[in-house]
Amino acid sequence: MPDPLLIEQHDGWRKLTLNRPDKLNAVNEDLLHAMLSALNDAEADTSCRALLLTGAGRGFCAGQELGPAVMPSEAGPPDLGALAELHHAVVRKLRAVPMPVVCAVNGVAAGAGASYVLACDIALAARSAKFAMAFVRIGLVPDSGASHLLTHRIGEARARALAMLGEAVDAARAEAWGMIWKAVDDAALQAEAGTLTAALAQAPTGALASMKRLFDVAGRNDLDTQLDLERDAQAAAGRSADYAEGVRAFLEKRAPVFGGRG
Repeated sequence: MPDPLLIEQHDGWRKLTLNRPDKLNAVNEDLLHAMLSALNDAEADTSCRALLLTGAGRGFCAGQELGPAVMPSEAGPPDLGALAELHHAVVRKLRAVPMPVVCAVNGVAAGAGASYVLACDIALAARSAKFAMAFVRIGLVPDSGASHLLTHRIGEARARALAMLGEAVDAARAEAWGMIWKAVDDAALQAEAGTLTAALAQAPTGALASMKRLFDVAGRNDLDTQLDLERDAQAAAGRSADYAEGVRAFLEKRAPVFGGRG
């Protein structure tokens, strides 16, 4: 049986590919555990300074697979709360890994699949990609952080409508609304996403990790609290070897060579 998640090692970064193309990369427990393991491994490897998440075949991720584990039966209803916790562990880890996570959306991103896109730091989408909060179509509510992440990205009015109507959004509208960074031609998606991830892998990874933490709390903090966090983060960045290198490179009129984590 093929591995549900493919991992490609590159210079300073890794590409994680959801690999259930016959199911539009719908996730099951095996794939969720594989994603968690890969994220933990990347975090433990100080030479890994960026991640790229994408899908195999013609879809990014169709959400949770509707297999026997999630279907009502004579034994009673499934425990979707326990399954949601596993999805949520993946979302938490995508947000928490101390490196930028780029998402290349190569087709449909529905349900939890759309949530994974929102959980990444920078998302590119093929122009043919579609996004759908599909939970309502089977009588469920948004999970995997969708109610929070979508509201903060596009505003409450749009988030409520997308969740309650279950309508699909194309890549052009997703870009216009701020769901993703930008839409690109289908044929250019993987190359552009790889180039972007490689560039982030050469950036000051410690500063990028601090940025992730700052943006994660910015939506719920008042200005004074956020200013205090920025002060502390800037003080720490100012003590780093990457800051010293950045200043030297600026004065010497050359490109900096950042050491990253560690």
